[in-house]
Amino acid sequence: MEQRIHKIIASSGYCSRRSAEKLIEEGRVTVNGQPAQIGDLADDKTDIITIDGKPLPKSGQRTYIMLNKPRGYITAMKDDRGRRTVADLTSDAGARVFPVGRLDYDSEGLLIMTDDGELAYKLTHPSKGVKKTYETKVKGKDIAKAAEILRQPLLIDGYRITPAEVKILSHTKDIALLSITISEGRNRQIRKMCAQAGLDVLRLKRCAEGGIKLGSLPVGKWRYLTNDEIEILKNED
Repeated sequence: MEQRIHKIIASSGYCSRRSAEKLIEEGRVTVNGQPAQIGDLADDKTDIITIDGKPLPKSGQRTYIMLNKPRGYITAMKDDRGRRTVADLTSDAGARVFPVGRLDYDSEGLLIMTDDGELAYKLTHPSKGVKKTYETKVKGKDIAKAAEILRQPLLIDGYRITPAEVKILSHTKDIALLSITISEGRNRQIRKMCAQAGLDVLRLKRCAEGGIKLGSLPVGKWRYLTNDEIEILKNED
């Protein structure tokens, strides 16, 4: 089916629609060897679309991986401050894959990366309610009371969040390991939730997303998702 070229590029996960339009205006996009124009139509199943001479992947040839992101890496393709990025860890994936959602600099764990823009949208849009589970090491005086606060519909940055699922996995004095499951992914949401509950976050690790578990994947390593895992993500309600 024919679509506007900038939409095809954005859907591939290469960049936003606005950035795709800019690429077209700069003459960096071709369709079947001919320079593309704003408003042109193409079919990504039959036409060859290139950017700077490199072809976009055809539909059905998407790449899906999971990365065990270490602390100290930026969830971005590049960083103007020269910090290490997740792109540095996945450069050998065989495709230009993009992070789905974010894990902040000091957080770690499961990060799905893909060049499938449609799936990325589905997994990150708040209306989809895809669940994400984090193991959170915290410090605080009354862990049980704090856990009850975390289960409430807290106000984060002026927005009333959906209540989280919270379990106390272990507890020694004022240190505890919590399992926190949220269905939204607002900026530093769990850290801000814990602050409201009087807890200091010592370590934050995402261990599951949309039915996919991190498992025993070593820190800093990535692997391709299995066909079954891809189907699980695509069938998320």
